[in-house]
Amino acid sequence: MEAVCEVVRRRRLAAFAVLLALNAEETDQIKRSRMWSRKWLLRRNTGQDVLTMLFEELSPEDPGSFKNYTRMQRRELEELLHLITPLIEKKDTNMRQAISPCTRLAATLRYLATGNTFQDLSYSTRIAKNTLSILVPDTLKAIVTVLEQKIHCPSKSSEWEAVAGQFHVLWQYPHCIGAIDGKHVHFRPSRKEGSKYRNYKGRDSIILLGVVDANYKFLFVDIGRNGRMHDASVFRESPLTQLLFSGELNLPQSCPLPGSNTSVPYVFVADDAFPLKVNIMKPYPGRDLLHQKRIFNYRLSRVRRTVENAFGILANRFRVLLNVIPLAVDKVELITYACCVLHNFLLEKNASWYIPSDMNTSTDNVTFTLQGVSQQGGNRSTSRASEIRDQFSEYFNTVGVVPWQDSSVEQGRY
Repeated sequence: MEAVCEVVRRRRLAAFAVLLALNAEETDQIKRSRMWSRKWLLRRNTGQDVLTMLFEELSPEDPGSFKNYTRMQRRELEELLHLITPLIEKKDTNMRQAISPCTRLAATLRYLATGNTFQDLSYSTRIAKNTLSILVPDTLKAIVTVLEQKIHCPSKSSEWEAVAGQFHVLWQYPHCIGAIDGKHVHFRPSRKEGSKYRNYKGRDSIILLGVVDANYKFLFVDIGRNGRMHDASVFRESPLTQLLFSGELNLPQSCPLPGSNTSVPYVFVADDAFPLKVNIMKPYPGRDLLHQKRIFNYRLSRVRRTVENAFGILANRFRVLLNVIPLAVDKVELITYACCVLHNFLLEKNASWYIPSDMNTSTDNVTFTLQGVSQQGGNRSTSRASEIRDQFSEYFNTVGVVPWQDSSVEQGRY
């Protein structure tokens, strides 16, 4: 009997030991699943990530590569970092060390520069993709907050006259107060959105409507209109248009063109996608135009390429805009707006290196990047608007002639 009891006792002890082992293994699995980060992510602060190389090696040894990585020089980055640090700085906890503001900004700038996925960016920065999905939008909001005033639309007559003076000096087009254009920013909406944002080319997008000055600087942007909207609707619903037609833009009064007795209003220039209005000039339509009208189309196209070039610079510096952005529409709007304010910020700080050397006022090359907005039939113009266009046309063929316009028209398609 004692022998039987001993066998039973040993079997119970063995079973209990097995249960303890299984419980310990299950506990280890739970602990592993509850880890804050993978081990390779925890080594972010050991100097083995790309961002450490960026600041410790590229910045002192290869400034050109540093600028290529962040899309700005170290001086501009430090100034921007100083501005946004109070908005993005986090405190360390007993569990882990907070990501520094410098790392947050560098990772965000790299995202804008490449448009790579958060998963791809996590491998080089050693920051988890779910953390990046929160970190990047927060940093972009901080950038917009501190730099939003860099996009300043004139509100006084004297300010508009200053803009017009720059267009006259640099582009030989008097009374021009801005070049208007719209571009599509493509993204991947959620399935529940269906074809809500599907544009005329069958791609999902929102529209970036911009007005730039003679130096490629954005004076006004309107972001987020549905990509399926036509140009007339986008333009009509823009806050700028409402201010223009209500007279609240405080544009200068009509006055004679330089060296002429012809009094014309100050105008924005646009392409065929926009309506011809008293304060908006667009090219003459059709082919086989008279030489005088072709001259006007050339002169208008030449000044209008400032906005094309601005979009070209913007998209090639911040290449996230050239990709299909796999985020919700509100984040796409934030990304686009942040790129625009950074564009103006960098132009203001050092335009000589920010603007490509082959893109200046002496060139006749036009840069096309982002998809343009569609033209919609039925953009009716008033007789007064047509008369003003004819007055500009006559001026460019008489008093306002420039030496190279005839040869340019003969070589081009105007």
